[in-house]
Amino acid sequence: MCGIAGLIHKGKSSNVGSEVTSMLQALKHRGPDSTGFAIYGEPNAGDYVMRFKVAEAEDMNAGYDMGEKIEARVAEVEKRLGEHDAKINNRETVTPYARRYVISHDGDTEALARYVEDVEGTEILSLGNALELIKDLGDATVVSEQYGLTDFTGTHGIGHTRMATESDVDIRSAHPYWAFPYNDVAVVHNGQITNYWLMRREMERRGHRFMSNCDSELLAVYTANNLANGVSLEDSLSSSIEEIDGVFTYLVATQDQLGMAKDSMAAKPLVLYESDDLIAMASEEVAIRAILPQEIDTYDPYDEEVRVWKA
Repeated sequence: MCGIAGLIHKGKSSNVGSEVTSMLQALKHRGPDSTGFAIYGEPNAGDYVMRFKVAEAEDMNAGYDMGEKIEARVAEVEKRLGEHDAKINNRETVTPYARRYVISHDGDTEALARYVEDVEGTEILSLGNALELIKDLGDATVVSEQYGLTDFTGTHGIGHTRMATESDVDIRSAHPYWAFPYNDVAVVHNGQITNYWLMRREMERRGHRFMSNCDSELLAVYTANNLANGVSLEDSLSSSIEEIDGVFTYLVATQDQLGMAKDSMAAKPLVLYESDDLIAMASEEVAIRAILPQEIDTYDPYDEEVRVWKA
């Protein structure tokens, strides 16, 4: 079933970490397996925030000590960053298996990311100037508190509560997906893509990487491919309705934009609220009312509707 949510403030920052947490917690009943956030702070020129994991949450319950293996993986990640002339400005251990680094890098970020991800058990969740992507097992409150998101200030964000139907219950299969290697792009999705394998093979022939067998990751890769080839976000969303088969509603966030698209059958719900300075949307109105308890007017986007808003 799953639940998706997103919001964007026009021309100002807000406590988006807390706001997205409240929205996703209200959607907990739609997906109890995992929760994910893609939130956008104020970018610092020349700096990239790299969120990555070196193990799955369930690995910590294995019958052997993962500590040494994790430290060896982190050491190898740092070595490889140095080999690509990336300077680590700040290190943060968020959980035993998740890290947050702020790095400076002037080279090819795609080559850097691919080299780092060659380390056993390592996956970069996001690498961007403004984007920070966090996902883990548990509901929104658990994940938000675990990763310290309640005080996160930014302009916009998207999130997802997942009920696993097509792939494993693990961090790798949780949303959002970073649109590797395109800077600061993330996707959340509710639905099922029926031509997933056909399109995945085409994207892989073009050199794109997939980290999971979740059909939703295709939307991130598809978006990355389009944006990297000069297609606008709005045109990419519109093209997806023609080129991707299935039932879907999905949200895409970039450094300064938030977009949505619904397929031609419009079977997957989305409720939208829009004012002069705030746009909020979610699978159910209860999520919007979690941050806007006053009387508000909402509407359901129609089939094949595409919208893009700018921060």
